[in-house]
Order: sequence, then C-alpha cells, then structure tokens
Amino acid sequence: MTATAKPIDFLWFIPTSGDGTYLGSNDLNRGPEIGYLTQIAQAVDRLGFSGVLLPTGVSCEESFVTAAALSAHTQKLKFLVAIRPGTASPAYYARLASTLDRVSNGRVLLNIVVGGSPAELAGDGIHLEHDERYAHADEFFTVWEELLEKGSSTFDGKYIKATNARLGLPPVQAPRPPLYFGGSSDAGIEFSVGRVDKYLTWGEPPAQVAEKVKKVRAAAARKGREVSFGIRLHFIVRETDEEAWAAADRLISKLDDETIREAQEQFVNQSDSVGQRRMAALHSGRRDKLEVSPNLWAGVGLVRAGAGTALVGSPKTVAARLREYQDIGIETVIGSGYPHLEEAYRVAELLFPELGLSREEQRAGFRNEFGAKHIFAGGSHGGNLKVVSGS
Repeated sequence: MTATAKPIDFLWFIPTSGDGTYLGSNDLNRGPEIGYLTQIAQAVDRLGFSGVLLPTGVSCEESFVTAAALSAHTQKLKFLVAIRPGTASPAYYARLASTLDRVSNGRVLLNIVVGGSPAELAGDGIHLEHDERYAHADEFFTVWEELLEKGSSTFDGKYIKATNARLGLPPVQAPRPPLYFGGSSDAGIEFSVGRVDKYLTWGEPPAQVAEKVKKVRAAAARKGREVSFGIRLHFIVRETDEEAWAAADRLISKLDDETIREAQEQFVNQSDSVGQRRMAALHSGRRDKLEVSPNLWAGVGLVRAGAGTALVGSPKTVAARLREYQDIGIETVIGSGYPHLEEAYRVAELLFPELGLSREEQRAGFRNEFGAKHIFAGGSHGGNLKVVSGS
C-alpha cells in the first residue's frame, strides 16, 4: 500500500439463501442454518471485516431477524440489512430499524432494495412499474426518515398515507442509521442521490464504474448533496495468480450449459433490473468471454443473479485492481466468496495485509506453532516452554 492510500472499508456477505463449493451443482452445498451463519459472522468479526451484508428475497432468510440473531454473537460487526419499501409500512420498518439498532448497540446499516423480479414483488403485494416503484420509495422513506429522526410523521401522498405515525423509542445512531442503495437506472439514481449516504455498484469494469460514479456525483450535486461509493464483488484470492485462476475454473467445473441457458433466460424474462442487464451483457452467457477486464471474472454471473463478477488473482494482483476502483472513488467493498467461511479467511489472511488492513492478532504480534516451534520440556503436563524459529 502506498503511503497516501486510504484503507478500504471492507464488508463481507452472509449467505442467507445457502452456500456451497460449486456453482450450479448440488455437490457440497450448505443450507442457511443459523449455526453456520453464526460461524461466518463470528469469523469475519474476528478477522477484521467492518460489517456484513444480509440480502432480501423469497429465497433468503428474513434479514432483520437474522441480523438480530447474529448481533448477539458478535462484538464489532455492523449489519447492512436489506429493506424493501412496500413489503411493510414505513412505520413498521421504522420500529424494526430502531429496535435492531438498539439491540445491536448502534451496529445497523440499511440497504434500500427497490428493484428485482416483478413476479416476486407482486407476491409481496407490490404492483408497480419500474420507475413508479422509485416514486413510491421516495414517499416511503420520507415518512420513515421523519419517524427515525423526529419520532412522528404525518404524510398524505399518492402512494403513502400516514396520520400521526409515531416511533416510541429512537435508534442509537443519530439522526438515523446510514442508508445504502444500489441501482443503475436513471430513476434509481435520481431517487438515491436525494437521500442515501452510500451508492453501491456491482463489479463492472473500472471504466464503466467510473462513468457511473461521475453520473451519480453530478445528480447528487444538482440536489446539493454528496454521496460516497461502494462496490459489490466476489473474491477468489490465492497465493499465486495461477492458483487463483485454477480455483475460478473449479468453481464452475460442475456447471453445465443447460443450467447456464436456463439461468440467463430467467434473468432476462423475470427481471426488469437495469443493473442485472448490465451484468448479463458482460459475458452474454458465454464461458469463453469471462475475463471482462483484467482479473475481473464474470463466471459467477453465469448462474447467479445480482453481483456476478469476481476479482481473481494473487494478493498483490487483486490489491492493485482494488486500488484502480479506489482511484475512481470507491471507498467501501462488500465482498463474498464460495464457500463464504473459508474464503473470508483467505481474503483476510492474504489480501488484507496488501490493503493495509490487519487482523487483531497480527497487530498484537501473535505467533503460533506455524510461525514458531513450541517445545515443551517435561511432557504434556508442564515444564519449560522454549520457542525457536520455525523452518
């Protein structure tokens, strides 16, 4: 890391719809049991990640409930919890957010999710066209923010009506927990720059991210606001570039062409997300065009909706690619990898030192038998401890 480089705020992902070793295969899959999710949360808390993202959707465990459960087993970890306007009233979501912020002692971040599959949204009772959903969200968060910041709200809008709504107990964070948002459409950007604190993008090539950052900054400036920026990426980090690319190939080694075709058709036919279309356009479902930018690999997006790209390489290589995004204005990274428990360790142990981030044990000069040989004289029940350099 250069002397002037600012450390990146690095979050991880909680796979509340399940985890696994191979994409598009039932082999070595892991369900989203709370015990396993707790393992991941405790590991990333200890490893030095600043927070975790919990997604939303019909295939996911409910984000607020899961975050509340995990907060009891962690110390510093923040929880970026998905909130979808329209699935409940703004007053109810205000109570959820405020309670979770108090239960976790101020460790709540909120990720606004407006888009997605129209069919899934309809199942949640949201029957609005793409751009109209953002007009609805703007009214929703007008009431929600007033409740969090002032404790009461009365609003008579086209979509939202609230008469003397009240919030009995305020959040720990004042005036409210930070708001995050990701969306590539013009309507989404216009909505976000009016109220969010951090704008998120999926892992597109740096030139495309730079174009988006410029567009969002200009839109925010027209409203007299500034926003910060984050990026959502998968990571495949190994000690060498060759090992990392071999791991990428292994991740999709059990993925057949029919599964890819079905997934791509589903993304096109069941989503009106502009961001999803941009992700799919990077590779067009083709295995032979997966490195869409140096070390930016789109193999995950062959079958996974949403974030579909991974940075692949050695610690030095991946750190260099992240610095390119940082030069554009990216301050926050939300990472993930398959499986999420093991890959969290690889990212923390291999990549964090290159980014100027370190585990508490490293800062304290911790060493164990892999860094020094511990020789006990007098058997296993006592004696003098001698430490000699490991070979």
